[in-house]
Order: sequence, then C-alpha cells, then structure tokens
Amino acid sequence: MNTYIEKNKDRFLSELFDLLRIPSVSADSKYKQDVLKAADFIKDKLLAAGAAKAEICATKGHPIVYGEKLIDPKAPTVLVYGHYDVQPPDPLNLWNSPPFEPVIKDGRIYARGSCDDKGQMYMHIKALETILKNSELNCNIKFLIEGEEEIGSDNLDTFVKENKEKLKADVVLISDTSIISEDCPSITVGLRGLCYLEVEVTGPKRDLHSGIYGGAVANPINTLCKMITSLKDENNHITIPGFYDDVKELSAKEREELNKIPFDLNDYKKELDIEDIEGEKGYTTIERTGIRPTLDVNGIWGGYTGEGAKTVLPSKAFAKISMRLVPGQNFEKVTKQFSQHFKAIAPKSVKVEVHPHHGGEPALIPTNFPGYEAASLAIEEVWGKKPLPTRDGGSIPIVSLFEKVLGLKTVLMGFGLDEDAIHSPNESYKVDHYFKGIETITLFYKHFSALNKGK
Repeated sequence: MNTYIEKNKDRFLSELFDLLRIPSVSADSKYKQDVLKAADFIKDKLLAAGAAKAEICATKGHPIVYGEKLIDPKAPTVLVYGHYDVQPPDPLNLWNSPPFEPVIKDGRIYARGSCDDKGQMYMHIKALETILKNSELNCNIKFLIEGEEEIGSDNLDTFVKENKEKLKADVVLISDTSIISEDCPSITVGLRGLCYLEVEVTGPKRDLHSGIYGGAVANPINTLCKMITSLKDENNHITIPGFYDDVKELSAKEREELNKIPFDLNDYKKELDIEDIEGEKGYTTIERTGIRPTLDVNGIWGGYTGEGAKTVLPSKAFAKISMRLVPGQNFEKVTKQFSQHFKAIAPKSVKVEVHPHHGGEPALIPTNFPGYEAASLAIEEVWGKKPLPTRDGGSIPIVSLFEKVLGLKTVLMGFGLDEDAIHSPNESYKVDHYFKGIETITLFYKHFSALNKGK
C-alpha cells in the first residue's frame, strides 16, 4: 500500500499545495469566489481519485461537496466528513511567509489550512486513490466536505436532515483533530461544545469629548470590561447562575485515568512562552482543557484605535465571547443563561444587547465499537503504538448532529499536533503526518471491513 504513496509523494504534495493556495476564508464575503473555487477543486479531485460521483450541493451559504464510491450494497459504508474553508489569516504581519503561499520548512508545510482542515481532509481523497489503485477497497465510501465549518456550519444541519438516505452509512470518519505526540498517538473520544456570542454596550448617543464629559457619563468600554471581569470569580469559576447545573462531573477514577496522559507542564509553558498557567481552581491543565467548561473573550473593541491620540469617550463598546461546553450542557440553554445574566448585571447608565452567533453540542464517543477498533488497529500498524483515548478541548458540533440525525457514531482520527498552531499565524502540518495519515486511513477501511463481516 505505502509503495503507491511513496511513488506519488511529489504529486500528492503538489495537489495539496494547489488547494492551500486558494484563500477559502468562509468568514469574509470578499473571499466568496475563492470558497467556490475550493469547492470545485475538491469535486474535481474526488473524481480524479476514483469517486464514481461528485457534486456541488448548494446551500443558503457556501456549498457542500458530496462524493461517493459504492462497491456493494451489502458492504459497510463509511461517511467521511471534512471542511475546505479556513480561518482568516490575520494578523498578516505575524506570518513568516504568506499564508496562502505554502512552503516546506524543517519538515513542515506552512500555510493557512495546512492542518485545519485542508491537509487532513485531503488525506482522505488521496487515501481513496491509493486504495483503488491497489484494488483493495472492501467498503463503500461517501464524502461530505463543507465550506462553513469555521463559521459554525449554519447550513449543514438542514442539508443532513434533507439528505438522510444519501448520507446513510455505518460510521462517520473525521480527521480534524490532533494526537498527543508522535511518540504517543491518540484518538479523540470527547469534544467540548461551543456557545459563541457578541455583546454590544451603548452609553451616550454619540462619541463625547472625554475632557468635557469624562467622569460624569459612563464609558461603555470601562463598563464592558467590568462586566466581563465579573463573569469569573477569584477561582476562575464562571459566575453565570445555573451555568454548571447540567455539567456531568467525572468520577475520581475517571479523572485519575485522564491524568495518566503524558504531559509535561514545563514543556507546555516553554512552548507557549509563558511564565505560568491559569485556570479553574482544583483542576489540572489536562482537565481544564478537556473536561471543564470555559468562558473567554475572543475580541474586544470600541472608541478610537487609530494612530495617535483622540480623547474620546465612545458611544459603544463590543466584545466577542465564547464558552466551551462539556457533556450535559446545551448551547441554547447556556446562550439564554448568558444573555439574561449579562443584561441583569448592566448598570442603568448603559444599554446592552447580546447577539448569538453560533453554537454546538459537546460529544462523547465510545471505544467499544467497530469504528474505534478499526482506527486503533490502523494507527498501531502505522505509528507503532496503540493509541490512547483522549478528550479534546475543541469543538466539532457536527459530531452530535450526525448521531442525532443519522444515528451514527463518529471516529475522530486526526494527526495534528499542538504545535501546528491552527487558527494562528504560521499554521503548519508535518509532511510525514500527511503521508502517514493517508496510509493510516487506507488501513482503517481494511480493518473496518473485516470487523463488520457477517454483521
């Protein structure tokens, strides 16, 4: 199997580079044509890899690419999910090379989307090609590649509900996560949910001269900062009433097992260039990032931010706030709790509006079903070690959607690393992970087919 990959390494990389050059930023309307171009690219490459069918499916937003290679209605079916859209590249001045001009340096591919998720998603297309060229496909494969994951997958829910028969499968396979390290491969079995909002605080009806009005009229930026600060107590415990009511606490045994995952706090701080860590009192770093809910300000602005000085007391202040949720919590309920609380703590000197953006449910995945077992066998065969089950602090809301609507469990078999810096300047993906990922995926199909024989 890996002989074919070895012979075609240069072409596999070249194709990925062509995809990475397309600035398919879903959050910014000025990139709309580039998003469409990326969708066309994926469709064409699916067909070139051997898919019997590939099509662009329109939505109210960016399109979904659907493809399939069906060999036998009696064979098990794998639904591959990925996304071709990427995060905005800003701030551009922090990139060491242009974000949409991929380069290889020290064994890494540097480009926006190299890991999240173009590099990892494209492994599946090359795995399809590889397994077909070797005449070793023993299961049906369907592809669902969307262009709105980075903005909340707003239209995926509708598409999935309207296409249940088309998406019928036995398992979902996703590569959009990371492993602990190259020496310690892992499979993600837990994901946090997400609640994302924007808040707007309004004081006077117009910007005011801070000398004439300062000290007499509320400054919305000052007020907003105070309100945000009050959302956590001295133990970094979130103060929103009812926020923790539905959180499913882990047992002492479960926490003990979780903390057996290899982790070096000094290396963690060194890699991030920080003197110390911070988080909810009573929990380890692994627990804080995997099993505990969070609240963070993702952006805050207002007033004058241009060059030089302007003594203005602004009329408005804004902030984007996200909360990572854990099993038991519901993002719609948390959105309501946050909105009610944030408005309740606002002084009468300002008006507050809360605008929900998007959200998603947390997910837990079992380790005792054929999908997980096939992934574990494939990873052990390629990486040389049996993978550990881990919980990821990130969010992939469609995992709960697939289970709720299609009744399917998901296998999160990703090959990124923490140092890949996804969502940040200088995002990268290791070249050998790209190729080892392709090989691992081909073996997943082999093992999944074998485990499902006679079922």
